[in-house]
Amino acid sequence: MSIVYETRYASSPNETKGMDTEALRKNFLVETLFEADKINLVYTHYDRYIAGGIQPVTKSLNLDTIDALKAPYFLERRELGVINIGGAGVISVNGTSYDIDFKEALYVGKGNETVVFSSKNPDQPAKFYINSAPAHHPYPTKKVTRADAEVVELGSLETANHRVINKLLVAGVVDTCQLQMGMTELKTGSVWNTMPAHTHDRRMEVYCYFEVPEGQSVCHFMGQPQETRHIWMQNEQAVISPPWSVHAGAATANYTFIWGMAGENMDYSDMDGCAITDLR
Repeated sequence: MSIVYETRYASSPNETKGMDTEALRKNFLVETLFEADKINLVYTHYDRYIAGGIQPVTKSLNLDTIDALKAPYFLERRELGVINIGGAGVISVNGTSYDIDFKEALYVGKGNETVVFSSKNPDQPAKFYINSAPAHHPYPTKKVTRADAEVVELGSLETANHRVINKLLVAGVVDTCQLQMGMTELKTGSVWNTMPAHTHDRRMEVYCYFEVPEGQSVCHFMGQPQETRHIWMQNEQAVISPPWSVHAGAATANYTFIWGMAGENMDYSDMDGCAITDLR
């Protein structure tokens, strides 16, 4: 079977306070995204968000519907965002093909019945990281390259958070219903992301960490600002961030991560900041 999926239910702040390491990882960490010729998905009840990985190697992979959607095809009531973190690939949407290279993105709107993923070279397969959220309106499919992105440079080497934020699937770059995605690249010598930390109670988020050097790891921080927890993560893993939770990380080397989010507010800057000295 090409598609494997699991469902994650929402957890409250009070419930999460009592979780041990195993429970935190079971509820929030997505350990396996990419497997050869498979589609791995996690359906979370936070805003009905889906995150997953698609790695076509010897064959093309169709994004078929899953039982949890109760829909005849995957995008009947959904929109889709894709960022390729592997070799060169192709995504066919209702018969129209889009070449999607490393760190390029594709937005696919509601109502597209067939979405097929393939790699150009099986020896260097594409790794399509996907996010999907419910949609109310069909917007056009659009490819977004790094040159198309809205780019913001933040932080400094002195505070170990010098980073470049590439806003790929956001308002002003592409029309979406509620899905937003982008990619943040940490500069050499910097390891902290999303610091100072924040929450945004009007939308949830998922982080996918990649380009983590071999033998290195990322420590992702979550929880309410006054009650934080941490999850150690490896390369090409994702973590679910509830709307009530901070989402920040530090690693043992610089890295890149993809952020994706959905909710009732499309304003990227809609966030409730937390002073570093107030974190507990």
